[in-house]
Amino acid sequence: MASIDERYEELTAELKQIALLNSCSSVLGWDEQTYMPPGGAEHRANQLALLAGMSHERATSPRLGEMLDALQDEEELGGPDSERAANVREARRSYERATKLPRRLVEEQSRARTLGQQAWVAARRRKDFAAFQEWLEKIVALKQEEAEAVGYGDGVRYDALLDDYEPGATTAEVKEVFGPFRDELVKLVAAIAASDVNPNIDLFSRRYPIESQREFGRKAAEAIGFDFSSGRLDEAAHPFCSSFGPGDCRLTTRYDEYHFPGAFFGTLHEAGHGIYEQGLPKEAYGTALGHSASLGIHESQSRMWENFVGRSRPFWNHFYSKAQTAFPEALGEVPLDEFFAAVNDVRPSWIRVEADEVTYNLHIMLRFELEQPLISGDLKPADVPGAWNETFHRYFDMTPPDDALGCLQDIHWSAGLIGYFPTYALGNLYAAQFFEQAAADLGDLDAMFEKGEFQPLKEWLNRNIHERGLQYRANRLVEVVTGKPLSADPLLRHLHGKFDSLYRL
Repeated sequence: MASIDERYEELTAELKQIALLNSCSSVLGWDEQTYMPPGGAEHRANQLALLAGMSHERATSPRLGEMLDALQDEEELGGPDSERAANVREARRSYERATKLPRRLVEEQSRARTLGQQAWVAARRRKDFAAFQEWLEKIVALKQEEAEAVGYGDGVRYDALLDDYEPGATTAEVKEVFGPFRDELVKLVAAIAASDVNPNIDLFSRRYPIESQREFGRKAAEAIGFDFSSGRLDEAAHPFCSSFGPGDCRLTTRYDEYHFPGAFFGTLHEAGHGIYEQGLPKEAYGTALGHSASLGIHESQSRMWENFVGRSRPFWNHFYSKAQTAFPEALGEVPLDEFFAAVNDVRPSWIRVEADEVTYNLHIMLRFELEQPLISGDLKPADVPGAWNETFHRYFDMTPPDDALGCLQDIHWSAGLIGYFPTYALGNLYAAQFFEQAAADLGDLDAMFEKGEFQPLKEWLNRNIHERGLQYRANRLVEVVTGKPLSADPLLRHLHGKFDSLYRL
């Protein structure tokens, strides 16, 4: 019989081949969102469906199952917390999930995602949900079928989809965290609304030349640690980060000449994702150790750089003079205090990706609230616009004037990413807890940021989060890094610490 080392090496070699095949799909998916002409959608759907089927066939092969069966003894692998045991455990989890899905379903989902995203782009441009409804119906039906195939035990159908992005998490657990947190957010939003402080956000409606935005955003992303020798920044209808593997990570953003925060903070956000991808161990590519811990942990990295760093006073003490140089007509005469208050303006808004730190979480909870009945079948896709508008009014006391500012604003449903949204709010909670720990370990982060020194924080994240990959599930990783279970308290401390002062609460 082969030795444990030989059996383990055989498994990891096969996992890396599967990852390589999937990376080919990532390249085609990125191109679809950036440079592919609209006329190529049908052919691209066929390409991606073929690759999805090939990958699924390899990821569910009986031979892979035999390799995993030969590596069941965690003690033989070095103990349950060892890197080898983690790689085998997560490979087995992926294998068991994949084997429950027929190749036909995987290929149909791939085709629906590709064509659905193209339909979403056109529908959003026309502000017309009816033009996308047919694709949403197809995608929801396919995700319902996936949930039934995967199974959800004594839970609810939505659990099967949530687990794909946040391994081990359940709908009930997320509700338990979100409920009290939402109540505190509502109180804070109400207190801010009652304040007589009114930041001048009109200054962001001035002209910010797109080429200057592009250059300024790139410099900021580079300053916080994104390596452009192993990545690039392009434009897309909806900002995203896509990693093709070691040495090739792609960021995208979108520009509006008369709205500076959108592209700038979108770039910082996606750069945070990119820094995580670039920090994963290259030699572990294709295995759990070369993969992010969860989508929530991934979001913690992007939200940390976007908000905890990028919207902080020390960050702008360092960067504001550079911003004035880049945009002299818009910011040349604007005092830093006025600019900083505007960057941290809190008020209900239509667009999630442009929302402030406080109300952003309510945007996520709204989507979480709608996705559950959408998957259970209690909410029909045709009724989504009405349900969205009613729920939005309940959360924000406003009703979206059109579908583009309402239920068509996000790409996720067209891409089949149902169950993904809760990870954004979880990411904020993780980010706050990690950031508190980083400050305790590193000392005066504010002083570092004022001097443009972002490397210490990046290296701390590299050591404590990125280099661990998926050695631990998200909740366990939080405890390993901070010594405490996940709590909303650090995020509430952060929000009150900043906004109680800004709004004189």
